[in-house]
Amino acid sequence: MGRNDDTVGRPMEVLLVEDSLADAGLTMAALREGQVPCRVSLVRDGEEALRFLGREGVYARAPRPDLILLDLHLPKKDGREVLREIRTDESLAGVPVVILTSSRGHQEILKREHLEVDTYLMKPVDLDRFLDVVRSLRRFWLSEVILPTLA
Repeated sequence: MGRNDDTVGRPMEVLLVEDSLADAGLTMAALREGQVPCRVSLVRDGEEALRFLGREGVYARAPRPDLILLDLHLPKKDGREVLREIRTDESLAGVPVVILTSSRGHQEILKREHLEVDTYLMKPVDLDRFLDVVRSLRRFWLSEVILPTLA
């Protein structure tokens, strides 16, 4: 058996909801540098995120994300509205959501609005902090996702 036969599952599915291509690029670079086996889907506004999550239209075959990285400042529908819809949808409520923010004040706003998130990452995304977050969230998705073995 060859080395590729050690792969016993699939990479983690990550939905990145970010309107800034520069910030999205930095986040994806952090994933690559950290060698996190994952497949990233990028959507650039809140309405598109909800269509992706609802598997509507062109997203009919979209994968169910194991992790959602969500910017709060989005066009069309802001991140708080997207988060509210995620948390009230039974099929999505258990998906870990990490808020990407440039302001520490967002934590207080979300607490006041009773919107639960799993954690926050300050932008630009720091590789070490991001990897700590992914490791801490593994308990949510490890039972469903079996990652390829790393040599």
